[in-house]
Amino acid sequence: MKSRYHFKFEDLIIYNKAIEFGESVNIQISAFPKEEMYRLASQFIRAADSIALNIAEGSASSDAQFNRYLQIAWDSVHECIVCSTKAKLRGFINEAQDERNRADITEISKMITSFKKHLKSKSKGDI
Repeated sequence: MKSRYHFKFEDLIIYNKAIEFGESVNIQISAFPKEEMYRLASQFIRAADSIALNIAEGSASSDAQFNRYLQIAWDSVHECIVCSTKAKLRGFINEAQDERNRADITEISKMITSFKKHLKSKSKGDI
């Protein structure tokens, strides 16, 4: 059910995909060893959550500023690839989960890139 207090960025598909991915990572890290909670697990969830956080934060800004926030989200996407790879190499997730992470991350990355291009072309039209 939608809240009565709804924000426009919550309608963005890219935002919702990022939210879903962050929740997926949160479930994954719950199975990490305790000693990883302040190491890889912490880094992975912060990077995953950063994607949606930056999309939301930048959405109310100018197109140029939003593009900057999308770049930060895009950087976090790449950080998630490394975290997923490290988690697989350390045996915290299996290869199938790493592939699902990579598929989700790839989709989000492509959406961010397309959105950035859209904002840039939109701002060129304003000139």
